Amino acid sequence: MHPLLNIAVTAARAAGRIIVRYLDRVDTLDVSTKYLNEFVTKVDQEAEAIIIADIRKAYPDHAILAEESGAAGDSEYRWIIDPLDGTTNYLHGFPQFCVSIAVEHRGRLDQGVVFDPLRQELFTASRGAGARLDDRRIRVTRQSTLEGSLLGTGFPFRGAYDLDTYLETMRALVPRSAGVRRAGAAALDLAYVAAGRLDGFWEFGLEPWDMAAGVLMIQEAGGIVTDAQGGEAYMNTGDVIAGTPKVLRELVKIIKPLTHAPGP
Repeated sequence: MHPLLNIAVTAARAAGRIIVRYLDRVDTLDVSTKYLNEFVTKVDQEAEAIIIADIRKAYPDHAILAEESGAAGDSEYRWIIDPLDGTTNYLHGFPQFCVSIAVEHRGRLDQGVVFDPLRQELFTASRGAGARLDDRRIRVTRQSTLEGSLLGTGFPFRGAYDLDTYLETMRALVPRSAGVRRAGAAALDLAYVAAGRLDGFWEFGLEPWDMAAGVLMIQEAGGIVTDAQGGEAYMNTGDVIAGTPKVLRELVKIIKPLTHAPGP
């Protein structure tokens, strides 16, 4: 295992232990609202703190971008951290949440970990070395058409988001596919595309920590990731489409006309 990936795995497992430890007493947690319908708890903060501590111990000079504490440092290496993707699910006991950690080297995704602490499933990827679920190599499915595809998505939950545009994509894609699932943890959804559990995925308005690790996994598993216009600006726009090469092509063909290219 790559040394950077090894640290990411260790940190993700440590955060997972904190997440599971609080699971049977989430009703006692103090919950703060960052934005409309976006919550943060002591669990998010403690999990993030232990991840950063593990990284700093091994790589004190690396830069960090974390959901709760923001950006710190300036380095050719940057760690992108979501300590608990799916906080709303977690607070309701809905069993779909994860830890997501990625490492960029000179702006290029290099290592990725998505850890599901309930199922104890560890998804990993290293640039040029493929993607794995635990000890097994994973690949995207061989699905070649949108018809018969199982798709994942995420509903917009911030009040300012253009709900009508999103509903148009749903209206176009639901009848053309075998089904659409909305589980509420984008990082895990992307890992599921890499592992062949979903054939495609789309969502708008994500943050880098929601998608960084999962994007690398899909790429290393033989899939493709684009923004809503079919380009490569997903880390900047937050709009992402992913899937098998042929399913991705059909998704872009449908979604692109329904969305607007970002302004200059």
